[in-house]
Amino acid sequence: MAGRQTLAAGLGADAALSEIKTRLAAHQLEILGGFSAMDDPALPAGTRTLLLIGPKEPGFWPHLTAQPEWDGAPDPVDRWSRRVIGRIACDLGAKALFPFGGPPYHPFYQWALRTGRVWDSPVRLLVHADQGLMVSFRGALALKENVAFPPTVRKPCESCTAPCLSACPAGALGEAGYDVPACHDWLSTSGQDCMNSGCLVRRACPVSATYARIPEQSAYHMRQFHR
Repeated sequence: MAGRQTLAAGLGADAALSEIKTRLAAHQLEILGGFSAMDDPALPAGTRTLLLIGPKEPGFWPHLTAQPEWDGAPDPVDRWSRRVIGRIACDLGAKALFPFGGPPYHPFYQWALRTGRVWDSPVRLLVHADQGLMVSFRGALALKENVAFPPTVRKPCESCTAPCLSACPAGALGEAGYDVPACHDWLSTSGQDCMNSGCLVRRACPVSATYARIPEQSAYHMRQFHR
């Protein structure tokens, strides 16, 4: 496989990262963070680098909904993720891992915290350096090579007034964590804004406000959550 030969044939860590970014960008995906992962028992044997993969904006949702998996059958996003990220992993000689398909489930939450680009937010949801509380993972690439990954950055919450803490009109999501039944009750009665445009708490994050995720995508995921 050409991709695997290229990585194994001596590309430097930065060049390998560029190659992977190019392959992902063709499918409106990007690297959201990564870390060195030698001897991690939660990962496939021989893994040296783990890269977390998610939507690349703008343009992810129009691209996804034009794919053959958008056929009316269940789980189109997961089926597309398996096909696309699985193919990229195979071409690179890597292993594709996904946050769905369990139990058991891979520890994506803990992996995200290891990247230095994703953190536990004041409302306990993950917050990403560029995507804010809108961060989502479609999969991960476990590579046998030492590949460069995006550098660690300062946590955005350190300089934020935390509007997320008071954004939930139902009081379902805050410093104490997530009251899922209260959230569902709100969505069933007065929560049309959340249903149509996405969770008000996620949208309150200043970093989320700069991220080009469109309301149609958020509305789809809200419908999947609130069935």
